[in-house]
Amino acid sequence: MGRFVLDKVSKSFGDTEVIPPLDLTIEDGEFTVFVGPSGCGKSTLLRLIAGLEDVSGGNVSIDGQDMTSVPPAKRGLSMVFQSYALYPHMTVRKNIAFPLRMAKMPKAEIKKRVEEAAEVLNLTDYLHRRPGQLSGGQRQRVAIGRAIVREPSAFLFDEPLSNLDAALRVGMRLEISEMHKRLATTMIYVTHDQVEAMTMADKIVVLQAGVIEQVGSPLELYRAPRNTFVAGFIGSPKMNLLTGAEADKHNATTIGVRPEHIAISNESGMWEGTVGVSEHLGSDSFFHVKCDAFEHPLTVRAGGELQLSYGAKVFLTPDAAHLHKFDSAGLRIG
Repeated sequence: MGRFVLDKVSKSFGDTEVIPPLDLTIEDGEFTVFVGPSGCGKSTLLRLIAGLEDVSGGNVSIDGQDMTSVPPAKRGLSMVFQSYALYPHMTVRKNIAFPLRMAKMPKAEIKKRVEEAAEVLNLTDYLHRRPGQLSGGQRQRVAIGRAIVREPSAFLFDEPLSNLDAALRVGMRLEISEMHKRLATTMIYVTHDQVEAMTMADKIVVLQAGVIEQVGSPLELYRAPRNTFVAGFIGSPKMNLLTGAEADKHNATTIGVRPEHIAISNESGMWEGTVGVSEHLGSDSFFHVKCDAFEHPLTVRAGGELQLSYGAKVFLTPDAAHLHKFDSAGLRIG
C-alpha cells in the first residue's frame, strides 16, 4: 500500500512561504513525477512527504493514517538521493544489506532480500565488488537496491540521475520504469528534466514557485496544457507561443502550436520566414525560422530527409486543429 493525501500542506522558512497551501492525492501503485524549474519547490515537497522537513500547515496522510508528525523512520518509505552515499569499504552485498543489519533482521532473511533485489537490478554478478569498482549507473542501482530491501510502501527519488551522463540516464530511466512495473509499488520522483517526466510518469505534477500548475498524465499535459507555463515547459522542443495580430485573429492573447504541427514549404504558406539554425537528428530535423510576424523564431519539426540551407526563404502553415489558445492571464481557452 502507498496512497498519499496532502491536505492544504504548506511550508515556510521564516517569513518566506516557499509552498503555499496545496492539495494532492497520489494513488497506490502510481509513478508520480514532480517536475519544474530549479527552485520551484519540488524537492521541498518530497521532503515534506518523507518527513525530512516539518510542514508549516496542513496534513500528510499515508494509507489513511495521519503521518504529519510521524518521524521519517516510521513512515515506511525509502528514499534515493542524487548522491549514491555508498560505503566505499563495503561490498555491494553489504551496502545493500546495511539497513537490514541495522534493523537486526535475521541473516537468512537479509540474504534472501539482498539476492532478490540484486536480481531485479541486474547486480547479482557484482555483489562481491566494492563501489569503486562500479560504474556510475551501477552505483546508483546499488543505492536503489538498498531502498528495495526495506520493502517500503513507497519509493521517493530526489533527482537520482542528475550525476549520470546522457547515455546512462537513458538506460537508468528504463531500468527504474521496469522496476516499477515489477514491484507495482508507489514511486514519487523529482526531476527538472521534463523528458524524464514524460517518459516515466503515470502522473505528472508541474510546479512553479511552490504552486501546482497542473496534474495529469503525460499526454494530458502535452495535448491540453492548462496555461502558458505548462505549455512552454512540457515538450521538447517546447511549444511555440505566439502573440500579436495572429493571436488576435483567434480571439486569444497567445496562441500555441507545437513544432510537429507546423507544415514547412518553400512554395507557399500562411507565414513567410527565413531559416536560421537547423538541427538534424537523423529521423527528425528541427528548423528555427525567423518570421516578420513574430518577435521570436518558430521551431518547426520535419522529417530527417528534409534539407534547408541557412537563410533560405520558406513558408509555414500551422495545423488549425492543433492550435492552443490562451487568454491575457495565460490560461487555456476552451
